Amino acid sequence: QVQLVESGGGLVQAGGSLRLSCAASGRTFSNYIMGWFRQAPGKEREFVAGVTRSGDNTFYADSVKGRFTISRDNAKNTVYLQMNSLKPEDTAVYSCAASASFGVPLRPLSYGYWGQGTQVTVSS
Repeated sequence: QVQLVESGGGLVQAGGSLRLSCAASGRTFSNYIMGWFRQAPGKEREFVAGVTRSGDNTFYADSVKGRFTISRDNAKNTVYLQMNSLKPEDTAVYSCAASASFGVPLRPLSYGYWGQGTQVTVSS
């Protein structure tokens, strides 16, 4: 079992920044690929960013490339999502997830562990 707890969400004006954190406990954190997903009201959950076990490789949805940065600190069992130049369309519940897959999966079903989510609201 892996327990994931997100923090850092909130209300921010368009153009602002937020940093989300996801603290993991349980099994060895570095054994898992980590991803961030988001779900806006009335929409399906979508992949935002993913990072490999070592942290050397990262992947992003086209909608956030150049604005968001995913990183991890395996010593602290934590994955981060730095979000800059936020837009109202970034408003959603953001969740971190852990996957035992070989590569960074884009589908939510490939992630076996999920946090409870944190709300991010971007006002115009």
